[in-house]
Amino acid sequence: MFDEMPRLNLLSPAALSSTLRNCGSLESMVRGKIVHSQILVGGLLPNVVLSTDLLLMYSRCGNLESARKVFEEMPQRNMHSWNIIIASYAQISLWREALDIYNEFKKTGFRPDHYTIPCVLKACSGAMDLLMGRKLHGCVVVSGYQDNVIVCSGLVDMYVKCGRLCDARQAFDEMSQRDIVSWNVVISGLVRAGYGIEALRLFCEMHRDGVRVDRMTVPSVLISCGQAGDLAVGKGVHGIALKLVLFSDIAVGNALIDMYAKSGCLHEAHQVFVEMPQRDVITWTSLIWCYGIHGRGKDALVLFDEMVACGVMPNSATFTAALTSCSHGGLLDEGRGIFSMMRQHYGLDPSVEHYACMVDLLGRHELLDEALAFIKGVPLAPTASIWGALLSSCRTYNNVEIGEIAAAALFELEAGNSSNYIVLASIYEAVGQWECVSELRSRMRKLGIAKTPGCSWLTVNNRVYCFVQGKSSHPKANVIHEVLDGLSQLMMIHDGAGG
Repeated sequence: MFDEMPRLNLLSPAALSSTLRNCGSLESMVRGKIVHSQILVGGLLPNVVLSTDLLLMYSRCGNLESARKVFEEMPQRNMHSWNIIIASYAQISLWREALDIYNEFKKTGFRPDHYTIPCVLKACSGAMDLLMGRKLHGCVVVSGYQDNVIVCSGLVDMYVKCGRLCDARQAFDEMSQRDIVSWNVVISGLVRAGYGIEALRLFCEMHRDGVRVDRMTVPSVLISCGQAGDLAVGKGVHGIALKLVLFSDIAVGNALIDMYAKSGCLHEAHQVFVEMPQRDVITWTSLIWCYGIHGRGKDALVLFDEMVACGVMPNSATFTAALTSCSHGGLLDEGRGIFSMMRQHYGLDPSVEHYACMVDLLGRHELLDEALAFIKGVPLAPTASIWGALLSSCRTYNNVEIGEIAAAALFELEAGNSSNYIVLASIYEAVGQWECVSELRSRMRKLGIAKTPGCSWLTVNNRVYCFVQGKSSHPKANVIHEVLDGLSQLMMIHDGAGG
């Protein structure tokens, strides 16, 4: 029918509308434009239905400029046309423009429906507009959309991306129905915020509810396993990935390497790498980093060379992993070469992380004067990570003079960080400068700075237990302390017998 259209003098609006609705890709936009011409020649505008179909056609074909022109020329706009133009801007990450159009929409007397709200919530997430997001939350309640899974998932996502995890969790808990998207949103949000243990608990709840995981769930849960040090659950998720044939997914493979690396399982991480059918720069970088933190710097650099030989271009994160590997592996000359290679061979300007790695590398070789000179030559403003690397090395070699310089810089950058005071105090203690120790502790008290308590956790029967220094919140704390005291006495007896 469409091929005959140019030969027709009169075209029915219904036929034109049907043709426009079938134009949904860039390739079909030529047809759509011909129909648009026929509508104009036929004098069929204004017609709210045809204008809305034109708007939809241009939106689907990615021609936002033409879509906006059609929208602006509409003397009358229906609910559908407003939803299309708002969604068009939100889909290409023009968050503020989408919110501006929504503000215009509110003046028309229309009320947002279950198509409008998710698009505007997406724009709120991208623009970090928590105020607008909260207003939409109120609209959801007033309009009775609390049972709409898509709307409520959008609410959860908005709160997560605006950094309001408590609100996100509350919105999630209040959902009468949940789909895999809503579970993924809240789990990934917890993981990004560093709440690995809480993310794992939620994953276990999801598993008990019989929700089938997908390729979006698995990477987030694996990352949370790495954060929480829960190898048992990580291996279980690995098994789920194999059963669901998700292993070919690069993101899943990368997350597995990361999880095994953080759990101290270098062999398993390498095995995952070997079995991956496809690899990207993140894959290579993850394994390079894995070798580096386990002290196998030379193996990490061999892997770096293999990656380059395979035609994979190293990025900024790759060089951070390579420099970290040199630092942990004591490879001073290799580290200098890697640092120079960044700019000379790949045109990459070193970032703060790369400068911090170099300071750490020099410091580990007791080249503290060179490290200090290196910091002074950094074109960027030295950050806490750079000065922290120097202070840590000064602690290793008990260098008071340079340690005081590094600490002074850190006191300015991180006034409330107790760790910097404690490291400097330990340097004073090591060289017997007790008066300086006393003055530093007095300064901490005046500033109200207290040492952050240490924290550790362990897994028993698939449950993660967290222990904080100075606290006895565990219900069996007394029994645990009795057992520890008994073990300490046994070790003392054993040491005495051995002597």
